[in-house]
Amino acid sequence: MTFKSGFVAILGRPNVGKSTFLNYVMGQKIAIMSDKAQTTRNKIMGIYTTEAEQIVFIDTPGIHKPKTALGDYMVESAYSTLREVDTVLFMVPADEKRGKGDDMIIERLKSAKIPVILVVNKIDKVHPDQLLEQIDDFRGQMDFKEIVPISATQGNNVNRLMELIKENLEEGFQYFPDDQITDHPERFLVSEMIREKILKLTEQEVPHSVAVVVESMKRDEESDKVHIRATIMVERDSQKGIIIGKQGAMLKKIGKMARRDIEIMLGDKVYLETWVKVKKKWRDKKLDLADFGYNPKEY
Repeated sequence: MTFKSGFVAILGRPNVGKSTFLNYVMGQKIAIMSDKAQTTRNKIMGIYTTEAEQIVFIDTPGIHKPKTALGDYMVESAYSTLREVDTVLFMVPADEKRGKGDDMIIERLKSAKIPVILVVNKIDKVHPDQLLEQIDDFRGQMDFKEIVPISATQGNNVNRLMELIKENLEEGFQYFPDDQITDHPERFLVSEMIREKILKLTEQEVPHSVAVVVESMKRDEESDKVHIRATIMVERDSQKGIIIGKQGAMLKKIGKMARRDIEIMLGDKVYLETWVKVKKKWRDKKLDLADFGYNPKEY
């Protein structure tokens, strides 16, 4: 039997459901999700392996007009995947009309010289007539290899999309072991799970100003738990106050929710210790970006 493999980028504006799709395909959470835009900051790899093929999905940060050095990093990180993949899934929401952000991405895709599948997500939110209008509009913008409407939350038509991706694969190597599902180390996934809870529980400017750094992660022999120390970085004292909350209530809630997800991922009991520190304007300082895992040298 011939083994096939390939790399597939998931590209689109913020909050169109890229991470939801990746988690659905992988059958478990490897990319964090929230209803806040720009949740994904790093490229996250999801490695889907069967006996016949290996598809390496790359979930990219949402492409937007950057206002900070962190924003620049995120957008360049997303576009850099066009040099690394065999196929692009350009994801758009069924319930929003094509905007300037979509047009900007389409211009880049036209010059990429790789097959692009248009994935119209969130079809569960619209009437079929509205969906057809959306498809017709995008069809007129560029020559897509295929157009596939899906619902990443409900799984509608995802199997059809997977079949199309598999048809596009060429004979190739198995790049990763059978049991590997992502390229990121556990520390990164832990920090992302903590950040996800902050995104869910806080409002306004706080979510975008947060970075999480896992300082240490080791097994405590006495309690037989994995002891994790993590620092939550914010840009202002007021944000620190919001995350800690009255008598530490918000920080406890963040820790409790994050610990639950981390224990599921690790398959182990966890003792999670969190601290909050202020690092002014870290999103515009390249040294801080690199320290917090957003390394501009990556692209």
